[in-house]
Amino acid sequence: MRVIVRSANAGPSSDRTLRTMFEDRKSVFVDLLKWNVPVIDGRFEIDQFDDENASYLIVAGDDGDHLGSARLLPTTRPHILDSLFRDLCASPPPTGPRVFEITRFCLSRRQGANGRRATRNLLVSGLVAHALARGIRTYVGVAEIAWLQQILAFGWECRPLGLPSRRDCGTLGALRIEIAPDTCERLAANGIWDPAAEPADPIRKAA
Repeated sequence: MRVIVRSANAGPSSDRTLRTMFEDRKSVFVDLLKWNVPVIDGRFEIDQFDDENASYLIVAGDDGDHLGSARLLPTTRPHILDSLFRDLCASPPPTGPRVFEITRFCLSRRQGANGRRATRNLLVSGLVAHALARGIRTYVGVAEIAWLQQILAFGWECRPLGLPSRRDCGTLGALRIEIAPDTCERLAANGIWDPAAEPADPIRKAA
Protein backbone atom coordinates (compact mmCIF):
# COMPACT_ATOMS: atom_id res chain seq x y z
CA MET A 1 0.00 0.00 0.00
CA ARG A 2 1.09 3.56 -0.61
CA VAL A 3 -0.31 7.03 -0.04
CA ILE A 4 -0.77 9.24 -3.10
CA VAL A 5 -2.35 12.63 -3.68
CA ARG A 6 -4.53 13.48 -6.64
CA SER A 7 -6.32 16.57 -7.88
CA ALA A 8 -8.88 16.47 -10.67
CA ASN A 9 -11.86 18.24 -12.14
CA ALA A 10 -15.31 16.84 -11.33
CA GLY A 11 -16.19 13.69 -13.24
CA PRO A 12 -14.73 10.20 -13.67
CA SER A 13 -11.19 10.18 -14.93
CA SER A 14 -9.02 7.83 -16.95
CA ASP A 15 -6.84 7.65 -13.83
CA ARG A 16 -7.48 4.14 -12.44
CA THR A 17 -7.02 5.15 -8.81
CA LEU A 18 -9.52 7.99 -9.05
CA ARG A 19 -11.98 5.86 -11.00
CA THR A 20 -11.99 3.09 -8.41
CA MET A 21 -12.18 5.72 -5.64
CA PHE A 22 -15.42 7.17 -7.05
CA GLU A 23 -16.78 3.64 -7.50
CA ASP A 24 -15.95 2.74 -3.90
CA ARG A 25 -17.54 5.98 -2.69
CA LYS A 26 -20.76 4.91 -4.43
CA SER A 27 -20.53 1.45 -2.83
CA VAL A 28 -20.04 2.89 0.66
CA PHE A 29 -22.10 6.07 0.78
CA VAL A 30 -24.97 5.15 -1.54
CA ASP A 31 -25.27 1.35 -1.50
CA LEU A 32 -24.32 0.77 2.15
CA LEU A 33 -25.18 3.98 4.00
CA LYS A 34 -28.09 5.00 1.74
CA TRP A 35 -27.04 8.63 1.42
CA ASN A 36 -29.10 10.72 -0.98
CA VAL A 37 -26.19 12.01 -3.04
CA PRO A 38 -25.58 12.22 -6.80
CA VAL A 39 -24.44 9.14 -8.75
CA ILE A 40 -22.95 9.51 -12.23
CA ASP A 41 -23.51 6.77 -14.85
CA GLY A 42 -24.80 4.50 -12.10
CA ARG A 43 -21.18 3.93 -10.94
CA PHE A 44 -19.55 7.04 -9.50
CA GLU A 45 -20.47 9.03 -6.37
CA ILE A 46 -19.56 12.59 -7.30
CA ASP A 47 -21.02 15.82 -5.93
CA GLN A 48 -20.65 19.55 -6.50
CA PHE A 49 -17.54 19.73 -4.31
CA ASP A 50 -15.58 17.36 -6.57
CA ASP A 51 -14.21 20.22 -8.63
CA GLU A 52 -10.80 21.73 -9.39
CA ASN A 53 -10.48 22.91 -5.77
CA ALA A 54 -10.70 19.40 -4.29
CA SER A 55 -7.70 17.20 -3.60
CA TYR A 56 -7.74 13.52 -2.68
CA LEU A 57 -5.43 11.72 -0.30
CA ILE A 58 -5.62 8.09 -1.39
CA VAL A 59 -4.27 4.78 -0.11
CA ALA A 60 -3.69 2.68 -3.23
CA GLY A 61 -2.75 -0.96 -3.67
CA ASP A 62 0.17 -2.17 -5.74
CA ASP A 63 -2.18 -2.47 -8.73
CA GLY A 64 -3.29 1.16 -8.37
CA ASP A 65 -6.77 0.32 -7.09
CA HIS A 66 -8.26 2.54 -4.41
CA LEU A 67 -8.26 1.09 -0.87
CA GLY A 68 -9.13 4.20 1.13
CA SER A 69 -9.32 7.94 0.64
CA ALA A 70 -10.31 11.32 2.00
CA ARG A 71 -11.27 14.43 0.06
CA LEU A 72 -9.74 17.71 1.22
CA LEU A 73 -11.51 21.00 0.59
CA PRO A 74 -10.12 24.48 1.24
CA THR A 75 -12.19 26.47 3.74
CA THR A 76 -11.48 29.75 1.97
CA ARG A 77 -14.34 28.93 -0.41
CA PRO A 78 -17.70 27.12 0.00
CA HIS A 79 -17.32 23.71 1.64
CA ILE A 80 -19.63 21.19 3.30
CA LEU A 81 -19.45 22.31 6.93
CA ASP A 82 -19.89 25.96 6.04
CA SER A 83 -22.50 25.45 3.33
CA LEU A 84 -24.62 22.55 4.61
CA PHE A 85 -23.97 21.95 8.32
CA ARG A 86 -23.10 25.32 9.86
CA ASP A 87 -25.84 24.75 12.45
CA LEU A 88 -23.77 21.88 13.93
CA CYS A 89 -21.28 24.49 15.18
CA ALA A 90 -21.83 26.47 18.36
CA SER A 91 -19.91 29.37 16.79
CA PRO A 92 -18.77 30.13 13.24
CA PRO A 93 -16.69 27.19 11.93
CA PRO A 94 -12.92 27.67 11.57
CA THR A 95 -11.82 28.88 8.15
CA GLY A 96 -8.62 30.18 6.60
CA PRO A 97 -5.74 29.24 4.32
CA ARG A 98 -4.33 26.77 6.87
CA VAL A 99 -7.70 25.16 7.61
CA PHE A 100 -8.94 22.32 5.37
CA GLU A 101 -12.06 20.20 5.53
CA ILE A 102 -11.86 16.39 5.50
CA THR A 103 -14.81 14.89 3.63
CA ARG A 104 -15.75 11.54 2.09
CA PHE A 105 -13.47 9.45 4.33
CA CYS A 106 -13.92 6.13 2.55
CA LEU A 107 -12.58 2.62 3.09
CA SER A 108 -13.10 0.14 0.27
CA ARG A 109 -15.56 -2.64 1.09
CA ARG A 110 -13.39 -5.05 -0.93
CA GLN A 111 -11.10 -5.42 2.11
CA GLY A 112 -11.59 -7.54 5.19
CA ALA A 113 -11.69 -6.08 8.70
CA ASN A 114 -7.91 -6.26 9.19
CA GLY A 115 -7.30 -4.69 5.81
CA ARG A 116 -9.71 -1.83 6.50
CA ARG A 117 -8.03 -1.17 9.85
CA ALA A 118 -4.57 -1.03 8.24
CA THR A 119 -5.90 1.23 5.49
CA ARG A 120 -7.60 3.48 8.03
CA ASN A 121 -4.41 3.87 10.04
CA LEU A 122 -2.34 4.63 6.95
CA LEU A 123 -4.91 7.13 5.71
CA VAL A 124 -5.16 8.94 9.05
CA SER A 125 -1.37 9.02 9.28
CA GLY A 126 -1.19 10.29 5.71
CA LEU A 127 -3.55 13.15 6.54
CA VAL A 128 -1.20 14.21 9.34
CA ALA A 129 1.93 13.87 7.19
CA HIS A 130 0.24 15.84 4.39
CA ALA A 131 -0.73 18.62 6.80
CA LEU A 132 2.73 18.87 8.35
CA ALA A 133 4.36 19.02 4.92
CA ARG A 134 2.03 21.73 3.60
CA GLY A 135 1.47 23.97 6.59
CA ILE A 136 -2.09 22.86 7.32
CA ARG A 137 -2.77 23.49 11.00
CA THR A 138 -6.41 22.51 11.36
CA TYR A 139 -8.76 19.98 9.82
CA VAL A 140 -12.53 20.30 10.23
CA GLY A 141 -15.26 17.90 9.27
CA VAL A 142 -18.68 16.37 9.84
CA ALA A 143 -19.05 12.74 10.95
CA GLU A 144 -21.75 10.29 11.96
CA ILE A 145 -21.69 9.78 15.73
CA ALA A 146 -20.07 6.30 15.78
CA TRP A 147 -17.25 7.45 13.46
CA LEU A 148 -16.98 10.73 15.40
CA GLN A 149 -16.34 8.79 18.60
CA GLN A 150 -13.56 6.83 16.89
CA ILE A 151 -11.95 10.01 15.58
CA LEU A 152 -11.98 11.58 19.04
CA ALA A 153 -10.26 8.45 20.46
CA PHE A 154 -7.33 8.38 18.00
CA GLY A 155 -5.18 10.44 20.35
CA TRP A 156 -4.68 13.61 18.36
CA GLU A 157 -5.92 17.01 19.57
CA CYS A 158 -9.55 16.86 18.49
CA ARG A 159 -12.74 18.37 19.86
CA PRO A 160 -16.38 18.81 18.82
CA LEU A 161 -17.53 22.15 17.43
CA GLY A 162 -21.04 21.78 18.81
CA LEU A 163 -23.67 19.29 19.91
CA PRO A 164 -24.53 16.34 17.63
CA SER A 165 -27.83 16.55 15.77
CA ARG A 166 -30.15 13.90 14.32
CA ARG A 167 -30.49 13.99 10.51
CA ASP A 168 -31.99 11.71 7.86
CA CYS A 169 -28.59 10.07 7.36
CA GLY A 170 -27.95 9.58 11.10
CA THR A 171 -26.74 11.56 14.08
CA LEU A 172 -24.01 13.95 12.93
CA GLY A 173 -21.46 16.08 14.71
CA ALA A 174 -18.87 18.64 13.61
CA LEU A 175 -15.28 18.57 14.83
CA ARG A 176 -11.89 20.20 14.50
CA ILE A 177 -8.48 18.51 14.59
CA GLU A 178 -5.34 20.47 15.41
CA ILE A 179 -2.16 19.32 13.68
CA ALA A 180 1.16 19.91 15.45
CA PRO A 181 4.66 18.36 15.41
CA ASP A 182 3.68 15.99 18.25
CA THR A 183 0.55 14.69 16.49
CA CYS A 184 2.47 11.70 15.08
CA GLU A 185 3.57 10.70 18.59
CA ARG A 186 0.00 11.10 19.87
CA LEU A 187 -1.29 8.75 17.18
CA ALA A 188 1.56 6.29 17.79
CA ALA A 189 0.66 6.08 21.47
CA ASN A 190 -2.79 4.81 20.43
CA GLY A 191 -1.57 2.37 17.78
CA ILE A 192 -2.75 4.52 14.85
CA TRP A 193 0.44 6.01 13.39
CA ASP A 194 1.90 4.29 10.31
CA PRO A 195 5.45 5.46 9.46
CA ALA A 196 4.81 4.70 5.77
CA ALA A 197 2.37 7.62 5.66
CA GLU A 198 4.31 10.25 3.70
CA PRO A 199 2.50 10.61 0.34
CA ALA A 200 4.44 8.87 -2.42
CA ASP A 201 4.02 11.62 -4.99
CA PRO A 202 3.01 15.28 -5.08
CA ILE A 203 -0.41 16.53 -6.08
CA ARG A 204 -0.84 16.04 -9.80
CA LYS A 205 -3.70 16.41 -12.21
CA ALA A 206 -5.31 13.23 -13.42
CA ALA A 207 -4.99 12.54 -17.13
